[in-house]
Amino acid sequence: MQTTPIDRVDPPLAAPERAMLTAFLDYHRATLLWKVDGVDDADLRRPLTPSGMSLLGLVKHLAYVEQWWFLMVFAGEDLPAPWTDADPDADWRVEDDETTAAILDFYRSTVERARRRCGSRPRRTRAPVRQGADVALDHGPYDRGDCPSQWARRPHARGHRRRHRRVAVPLRLLRSPISS
Repeated sequence: MQTTPIDRVDPPLAAPERAMLTAFLDYHRATLLWKVDGVDDADLRRPLTPSGMSLLGLVKHLAYVEQWWFLMVFAGEDLPAPWTDADPDADWRVEDDETTAAILDFYRSTVERARRRCGSRPRRTRAPVRQGADVALDHGPYDRGDCPSQWARRPHARGHRRRHRRVAVPLRLLRSPISS
């Protein structure tokens, strides 16, 4: 179960571009944590779809989305990714030796690192782009260095998070319709 209070703040109706994008990202990040709040460990881990997706697997996947887009692609950090050509969905799977607390901590710490890295870059500079030669997944122009700044990436990451946040609602309902 979630034990950390969730600071979920509605994004502003109007703000400068960077503040608006950051506020929406933070809103979606907090919404995901809110969706898993109060769900016990067994229910977080239980596969709820034929593909084996679970709420905790969704959190783990989104931690790696944060790591990929903001730390590896945007900031150019060389970090390990769990997926390979042979196992492209490894970031969705919760292993027996992974604890709920560890996955939630990984998500929170990765989000915090992403905030710091993105917040420290001047607004209109060309971000370093990680070249994808050693990465199993093709992310199109982002791997080729064609993306001029973080602002083309942030809406993609925000949309990715928003789509997955919407998935959390039916997953939680499948767990227990009465308590959701």
